Amino acid sequence: QVHLVESGGGLVQAGGSLRLSCAASGTVASINTMGYYRQLPGKERELVARINNGGSTNYADSVKGRFTISRDNAKNTVYLQMNSLKPEDTAVYYCSATSVVFAFYWGQGTQVTVSS
Repeated sequence: QVHLVESGGGLVQAGGSLRLSCAASGTVASINTMGYYRQLPGKERELVARINNGGSTNYADSVKGRFTISRDNAKNTVYLQMNSLKPEDTAVYYCSATSVVFAFYWGQGTQVTVSS
């Protein structure tokens, strides 16, 4: 089992920045990919960014050039640096981890609110 604990959400004005962190514990050696999804009320959860053990990254088109995902394997922690935030980035952000046997884990979620 993998347990994910998120931190770093909050309220920011448009154009501002926030950094989300997600620390993994448990059977961390089994983790391949970590990332972030976000969910707006009444909508499905969507991928924001992810990074695998080799450092390869994927981003949603809507955040490319503004968000950067990184990973500290020694600390079993993934970071999402969010710059130039827009009101449409407002959502609950969920950390995720996928194991090498394709088990999927979620963090508890953290609210990000961007005011205009």
